[in-house]
Amino acid sequence: MNGSGWFKLLAAGLAVSLLAACEEDGRLSRNTRHFTPVPAKMVALMQEKGTSKQAPILLRAYKQESELEVWKQTASGQYVHLKTYPMCRWSGQLGPKVREGDRQVPEGFYSITPASLNPNSSFYLSFNVGYPNAYDRAHGRTGSAIMVHGACSSAGCFSMTDEQIAEIYAITREAFAGGQKAIQLQSFPFRFSPQNLAKYRADPNMPFWKMLKEGADTFEVTKQEPQVSLCEARYAFNRAGQADGAPGCAPSDEASPVVRAVAAKAAADDQKVAELVASGVGAVRRVYKDGDQHHSFRHTQYADAAIVRTSPSRVAEVSRPDALEHGPVEIPVDQIKGKKSAAALASARLPLQTVTTPAATPAATPTATPAPAVTTPNAQVGSPAASAFAPTVASPAPSGLFRGWLGGAEPERPQSVTAIEPDRPQPVKIPLPPRAPQRPVGAPEPAKVDAPASVQPTASIPTALSGFTALIPGFK
Repeated sequence: MNGSGWFKLLAAGLAVSLLAACEEDGRLSRNTRHFTPVPAKMVALMQEKGTSKQAPILLRAYKQESELEVWKQTASGQYVHLKTYPMCRWSGQLGPKVREGDRQVPEGFYSITPASLNPNSSFYLSFNVGYPNAYDRAHGRTGSAIMVHGACSSAGCFSMTDEQIAEIYAITREAFAGGQKAIQLQSFPFRFSPQNLAKYRADPNMPFWKMLKEGADTFEVTKQEPQVSLCEARYAFNRAGQADGAPGCAPSDEASPVVRAVAAKAAADDQKVAELVASGVGAVRRVYKDGDQHHSFRHTQYADAAIVRTSPSRVAEVSRPDALEHGPVEIPVDQIKGKKSAAALASARLPLQTVTTPAATPAATPTATPAPAVTTPNAQVGSPAASAFAPTVASPAPSGLFRGWLGGAEPERPQSVTAIEPDRPQPVKIPLPPRAPQRPVGAPEPAKVDAPASVQPTASIPTALSGFTALIPGFK
């Protein structure tokens, strides 16, 4: 046999032995999620939009619309919209996260780094969004382990389906592989349309939301990542010489085309808001029992509380599946002003506005089926639909939607609620690609080296809060 034949035989033998070794220790078979490739269809979409797998990305999340957008940078430096993912679950209310255990999905500008990736997540795959950021810390906000993850279950996180997070994780991983050092996540309560700004103009979070809108407008005007800094415990954008998250107050260049364009957009939006208010658009407060999910998941297993209750995994229970059964309620602000107690509201029997959910679309999940629009029936205080929002409490006192945060006494907390740890890493090894051995013939076989240590478990979520007093901070 010539030298070439011996070489081929040796190579084949090494390949067989290496494959046997991988199967023996299970490193590839036990966890290959981290190396899930970007789907070919997604790669083709990137090429169609003039970008690539290794190009930087930017994420935008909207709680009311329950959507997560992925944007990709092109050769021009501007970002193009790549795909919008319907969010399978988020928890809490519209408004920022304030403290550990409040079940709030944070709002603001966050930075995701390569170290944020968790391939061993108990929620399939995940990455940490970077809460609390500099702004949150400046305001004394607490909390940790806020993730974008799978499992369609949230106690303060942006939760997708396992199939969705596998694709988003792969896109994120490839952007880091291409050299991106940090990915910006813009998390908003809703899309900052004039219609939403008019509806929620009386919400106590509106000053905070209008501050976020400046950063959102900057991105929409330039299609470039806004530079975010902190000025006197406030978000600041478009400040000369300021790096992301850097403290201090650099002056704003009023002559800058970007600053002028953002100011012009804000003025135009304010004019539209004024016109909508003059036309009779009323101010409302939007209240959830505990978060929401995209309408395309309605009438699927992801919205079926009965299926979740019988699931062998407690992961899905984190989301309190019963919270989705009644949908959000919009409360006219002009009808609750001056009411001092839940009893006064009940005697007035004020009607609540109807919130209509769009029809489901089959594309969001393989099991989704078209369905007619679902409308929350008009609810009155004291009616079954309204009382469905009352949390379960250990107090014999009657419960109601408006207890506590409209002047009534706060209901007694449950005596014991089982804490559930978020995003606990699974006890598996991160798989490594196979490598040919680099040792001379006859040398002793080196000892096997374990894969890098898995991501450390995150802290457990404190017991869940009950009552809308805690869920809607700042309402008087």
